[in-house]
Amino acid sequence: MTIRWQSALALGAAVATGVVASTTGGAPRTDVQISVAPQQLSVVGLPCFPGTLNLTMTNTGSEDRYADLTLDPSGPLQLSREVFSSWLPAVDPDQPVSAPVEVRVPRDTAPGKYSLDLEVDRSELTVPVTVNPLPPKGPGDNLALGEQASASSTHGNFALCGAVDGDSDSEHWDTLTGWNDGTRAAFPDRYDVALAEPSTINRVELYTLDSVKYPAPANGLRDWDVQVRDGTGDWQTVAQVRGNTAGHVTSTFTPTQATAVRILCLAGNGNTYSRIVELEVYGS
Repeated sequence: MTIRWQSALALGAAVATGVVASTTGGAPRTDVQISVAPQQLSVVGLPCFPGTLNLTMTNTGSEDRYADLTLDPSGPLQLSREVFSSWLPAVDPDQPVSAPVEVRVPRDTAPGKYSLDLEVDRSELTVPVTVNPLPPKGPGDNLALGEQASASSTHGNFALCGAVDGDSDSEHWDTLTGWNDGTRAAFPDRYDVALAEPSTINRVELYTLDSVKYPAPANGLRDWDVQVRDGTGDWQTVAQVRGNTAGHVTSTFTPTQATAVRILCLAGNGNTYSRIVELEVYGS
């Protein structure tokens, strides 16, 4: 199953290398140039697997100005923003101004081709967006991968979804992956992931910070409870970890029906933050 997930992600990366269609035709009709990266996007209907576009506006005119870049999605595409507004200085060399936008689709979105239209003044770009089928999750697969996460707090340098994105490499900490709570030396903290459907689970794998620069005995999570939410909405503790100094800990427990999994963080090594690089959940 791991191979299927990696294949799907690789496909998404490969598709995002095409050419953006322009509707301007000939000379630009504005002194603001717009561009995006990547030029095509591939997404799946998982809450924590959005596609991300980097939007850029460049003032090529002779006067400073303010510009609004509007985004018009087709079909089920959901955007983290629909307007990118910025002051654009007229300088030499040109000074591009950029901002990200996340693109999501609901879980039940039909696979197919969609589009995102960008416009500044009368200059337009169309970004093709491919919605791929949901990779199946069966016995032996990580049930938390890409699912909806929530937390008691999140440090501003980190993304809430950083601990369910499939990247358990501590060397990518704070640049590509991971979750860090936002309340220094204040415990408990919690990190939850809602499962796509009620599932019988019996194992949780937790990767905490453990890199060459930030070793686990000084920076990783030390004490925590593994909790599951049952069909009544109540949380129950199914495993406990105390005094941990390792970067990867496996917790096994009696098979339990669950709709969500919580890591209740009770203490961190160094008494600073709760840090989770990746949380994985498996069924029996």
